[in-house]
Amino acid sequence: MKEIRLKARAKINLTLDVTGKREDGYHFLETIMQTLSLYDGIYMKPVQKSDIVLKSNIPWLPLDSRNLAYKAASMMQEEFSISQGIFIEINKRIPVAAGLAGGSADCAAVLVGMNRLFDLGLSQKELESFAYRLGSDIPYCVRRGTILAKGIGEDLTTIPCGCPPCYVVLAKLPVSVSTPSVYKSLRWQEIESHPDTDGMIQAMARKDIGTMGMKLGNVLETVTIPIYPKIAQMKRALLDFGAAGALMSGSGPTVFGIFEDEEKARQAAVAIRKMFALRDVVFTTIYQPRGQDVRGEEV
Repeated sequence: MKEIRLKARAKINLTLDVTGKREDGYHFLETIMQTLSLYDGIYMKPVQKSDIVLKSNIPWLPLDSRNLAYKAASMMQEEFSISQGIFIEINKRIPVAAGLAGGSADCAAVLVGMNRLFDLGLSQKELESFAYRLGSDIPYCVRRGTILAKGIGEDLTTIPCGCPPCYVVLAKLPVSVSTPSVYKSLRWQEIESHPDTDGMIQAMARKDIGTMGMKLGNVLETVTIPIYPKIAQMKRALLDFGAAGALMSGSGPTVFGIFEDEEKARQAAVAIRKMFALRDVVFTTIYQPRGQDVRGEEV
């Protein structure tokens, strides 16, 4: 195979709970993650020199070992003694540093691409194992779909019913949120209201988007919203514009709303952009993989 094009898809957290903390400082999570249709375009091809050449449409994006996609290619080169180099072009569509796993998705796509370009023959489980060495949410980005993640993100269970089709509006504040700082500041023992993970799964099984909206929950809001109160304002605005529910994704600063009605979702995206003077507002949909990424039927 001489070249490959992949779609590195964004994710949202429909629920995000923290249930404990390890001695090494990592938190135990219980979160339902969902893939979106929104994606970064990844183009890859081998080159003769052993170099890794990274290119992006975002001028300030790191293009060296600070980039997870670069790290993924470098790790696979070393692990499998690949003498050829690799050219990687990332066309960013997912807002950066938004709690949408854009960088992790790019990294996962590069792992999948290296597997296919160089005929490494790795199974999805093996790819997820390599992904875990690069970051706790990257195995999810390899698998994708509707997933219940536990532990520190490495214990993945596919939710068989999946998330029913619906429309999603993403709105990102123009600020940077440090995920490690959010977790460090989280008073997890004092959290009184925890997401109803089981209730969310039951609502998805019934395809009950209205109840899903009510079951959305993220304990990290207790840290991020007091720092950026506009997040709460954006949630309320999305509900006013007809969202079944609204929530901050990950550690923020992106807020999303889920909608049953496409036209209401599109109108909400326009209104939210204007109301909060935002650049990063995206209308998208829920995405479910149809094939095995590692073999390439659907990427």
